[in-house]
Amino acid sequence: MSSAPSPQPPATSIEPLRAEAERIIAKYDRKQAAMLPVLRLIQERFGFVSLEAQEWVANLLQVRASLVHEVVTFYTLFHQQPVGAYHVQLCANIACALQGAQEYLASISERLGIKPGETTPDGRFTLSAVECLCACEAAPVMQVNDQYVGPVTPETIETLLRAPDSLPELPTMFRGAVGVEPVISKRFGTPASETIETFIRDDGYQAARKAVGEMTPEQVITEVTKSNLRGLGGAGFPTGKKWSFIPTESAKPKFLVVNADEGEPGTIKDRYVISKDPHRLIEGIIIAAYATGCHKAYIYIRGEYAQPARILHQALDHAARYGFLGKRVFNSAFDLDVVVHRGAGAYICGEETALLESLEGKKGFPRLKPPFPAISGLFASPTVINNVETLACVPSIIQRGGEWFAKLGFGKSGGTRLFSVSGHVERPGLYEASHGVTLRQLIEAAGGVRGGRQLKAVIPGGISAKILRADEIDVHMDFDSLIAAGTMAGSAGVIVMDDTTCMLEALWYAAKFFAHESCGQCSPCREGTGWI
Repeated sequence: MSSAPSPQPPATSIEPLRAEAERIIAKYDRKQAAMLPVLRLIQERFGFVSLEAQEWVANLLQVRASLVHEVVTFYTLFHQQPVGAYHVQLCANIACALQGAQEYLASISERLGIKPGETTPDGRFTLSAVECLCACEAAPVMQVNDQYVGPVTPETIETLLRAPDSLPELPTMFRGAVGVEPVISKRFGTPASETIETFIRDDGYQAARKAVGEMTPEQVITEVTKSNLRGLGGAGFPTGKKWSFIPTESAKPKFLVVNADEGEPGTIKDRYVISKDPHRLIEGIIIAAYATGCHKAYIYIRGEYAQPARILHQALDHAARYGFLGKRVFNSAFDLDVVVHRGAGAYICGEETALLESLEGKKGFPRLKPPFPAISGLFASPTVINNVETLACVPSIIQRGGEWFAKLGFGKSGGTRLFSVSGHVERPGLYEASHGVTLRQLIEAAGGVRGGRQLKAVIPGGISAKILRADEIDVHMDFDSLIAAGTMAGSAGVIVMDDTTCMLEALWYAAKFFAHESCGQCSPCREGTGWI
């Protein structure tokens, strides 16, 4: 059964947080934009966000209390009542379900004597079934407070109940490159790959130094255009063309927003880039900001990614100490500040305009377009929005040339990309390959279908993509080939299903995900996903 709600903390107990909250607010261009981090600060201190706390935040940010309440109730990571000392969140979406997540959820529920959504009487554990945690390579996965744990086994459950502070870390499951020289992942297997010392020893920040010191912004955009780099968050829009849409002259400031709100079931790639090679991302940010005339960048990172966010914060601090961020980057006239902004649990915020609304301190409701973000984006100013993996490609393009990068790819898609492979394969994990790799080759690189069973179906690009049958996998994994096959490349989240899979059940998990994650703004989705 659930524990009784704790009394609401009085406003006087929140007041000591004011100085820290003011420091957070100072990082943002608008007070209200600090909404999510200030609410997170309160929740980390008290375990939940009370009505009194919401009133306090409203006064601090000079907004309506009803607006703060809208935000708290919109995002799944904010609690209005206390949770247990250990909040156990087990992923129940398709990649984890294929690996027996429901059985493990039932086992934990029985052992704790509570149902999902409840807290043990002693306040020690709260159990929740959640949608995708984007650690599909280690399915089934759970998150205990901020720690990812997987693959979940009976032994893991014993450790959880006996010594929850001793749970093992999530294993690294980067499997290597398939038929190409690694580009994005070249440092993933290097010891201490996340440190600035490792990065600099491997010519890190030389591409950014070259761009800022030797090239004009127009030359940088031209090189990226030549590379055929396309947006690797899912849409596949040409990156150089997107950058060219930002007006060169603007009375308003220009912003770069990094979409690190990875949430598509089956997708794990951005978490690896941030955790394993954060300085590659930062270098890409510097180059992109310089090319588009931005002096402020915001990295909107998924709220569940606590450890990656800590790694990113540390990397930014070190880059600033070396003079690669802040005033006079590389002793040039170019200034750049970067802010890490954690989301709070909303798949819809992966859509770029919903992300902007969230970053401005509101519910993640997508905007009508036009106007497009390049003209009126963050704070109604010109804004370029790029995905983590897209920006991670940029340093290599500047270092080795756009034509070199274009030749690595296939068709109109230049370079390589990271493919997340999960489900019924022998070696689930992250793979780097050219866009010209076939789906069959990726499955074979992952050891083939588990246990020698027959392949039944594959999701090629995250759960939004149309499923392919076993006789449709000789298809190249570039954007255009997959569109021609009636599906899409999306986020390159490959989910493999063998002949034991019930396709109606798989469809139910997909439908459940979209019903749960509907932002509720428009009636066809709000009502229709529930009906489905």
